[in-house]
Amino acid sequence: MNSSAIKNVVIAGGGTAGWMAAAALGKLLGKNLNITLVESDLIPTVGVGEATIPSLHIFHDLLKIKESDVMKATNATFKLGISFENWRDVNQDYIHSFGYLGQGCWAAGFQHFWVKGKQQGIVSEIGDYCPEHVASRRGKFAVIPNQDRNYAYHLDAGLYAKFLRGMAEEYGVKRVEGKINQVNVNEANGFIQSIALDNSKVIEGDLFIDCTGFKGLLIEQALHTGYEDWSHWLPCDSAIAVQTKIHNKTVPYTRSIAHKAGWQWQIPLQNRMGNGVVFCSKHLSDEDAKELLLNNIEGELLNEPRVIKFKTGTRRKHWNKNCVAVGLSSGFIEPLESTSIHLIQQSIIRLMQNLPSKNMEQANIDDFNNKMRFEIDNIRDFIVLHYHVTQRTDSAFWRYCKNMEIPESLQQRINFFIENGNAYRTERELFGETSWIQVMIGQGLMPKYYHQIVDMMSDAELKGFLDNIKMTIERRVNSFPDHNEFIKNYCQSSVM
Repeated sequence: MNSSAIKNVVIAGGGTAGWMAAAALGKLLGKNLNITLVESDLIPTVGVGEATIPSLHIFHDLLKIKESDVMKATNATFKLGISFENWRDVNQDYIHSFGYLGQGCWAAGFQHFWVKGKQQGIVSEIGDYCPEHVASRRGKFAVIPNQDRNYAYHLDAGLYAKFLRGMAEEYGVKRVEGKINQVNVNEANGFIQSIALDNSKVIEGDLFIDCTGFKGLLIEQALHTGYEDWSHWLPCDSAIAVQTKIHNKTVPYTRSIAHKAGWQWQIPLQNRMGNGVVFCSKHLSDEDAKELLLNNIEGELLNEPRVIKFKTGTRRKHWNKNCVAVGLSSGFIEPLESTSIHLIQQSIIRLMQNLPSKNMEQANIDDFNNKMRFEIDNIRDFIVLHYHVTQRTDSAFWRYCKNMEIPESLQQRINFFIENGNAYRTERELFGETSWIQVMIGQGLMPKYYHQIVDMMSDAELKGFLDNIKMTIERRVNSFPDHNEFIKNYCQSSVM
């Protein structure tokens, strides 16, 4: 074996990030590594990110996790998209669904055909041309062999970490209980040598993975990596989370309900509803936000509302020296599009692909940081789009968002869509054309023009083309069972 190969990997912190890293490294690389995860039962995890996106299938496939098993273990339900209510304006709603829109051609996407149809008054809302969109509104769902897995999950993040812990320990990951008191850094090269715990244990390692949450005990407090603040683009800095009993049928989508200084989430699990409010403290106090939340939820409270403070932004480097930040320690973008677990997953997979030797090759580190930065900038732009492209002027918060300067990269996308109806996805970007199109149209943007190749169709041909897509989707969705009934037969949890 290569004598310079890393041997000892230390994961600082548990929660979703820590146990995702432990399970992946343990199962996929564990034969060649000694993996230790350090966490304290006295330190609570944030644990409110319960909605995911379809990319999680990649992680589960890598670890050969059976879908129904993890869903049963985490009280999970299916997710086909997000309902954005009051975002475009008060009492105006739309859904950003997974999946693909209609059918385009080599020169133009489906939106060009739809735009001409809208001008002629022969189309309905654009979501009617996406099966996942229609199914989400009708509460329908099915897992069908050989279908595209354009769906995700609502799951209990604490139970998900527990599920992954079982897998990690099965593959040799060692858990050490203790609170980190000190991070010991080599004065000569600045690398982390070990972490010292409050029980006098010292854990040495070659590679350290920082999953210590917002504090960033290793990546920031020890290595002083630096933080890029994005609060001028994403001004919400607080959240309050609470759980309630389920009393209605669950819907296969997340609800995001805008209010005067932010938004409220509703995430349905099999056994409870995850609720929370995200807000800007400059425009709403903690007490007023708590009152707003409690006045807009249903069902018996299962816990006390918990206030969470954060600053949107990113570490200037996600990998610095021999330390890789994963999860909240690497930065935080709002949970609006459920991207937190995706970024954890991407960090872990890219780390395994770029696994260094003890020398911590700079080329590996630079490649990792460049790819993570590219992806996180794309996600940031997509989230900012929701706030900036709005017709709301009913509060100081929304007037600020509507009039704020935005990243040039986002402005270019907006202009590209308005001027000619085009959207694009480059390599390594998370959100595809369908996502950008749905949100831009949902927020009130409409292209001035459509691609002239659409005019190759006669008006009658265009109508027949659009009607056929819609009818095909109708037939397909009508064959799906009820979402709740499907869960009962496929993955009903025994941990209720």
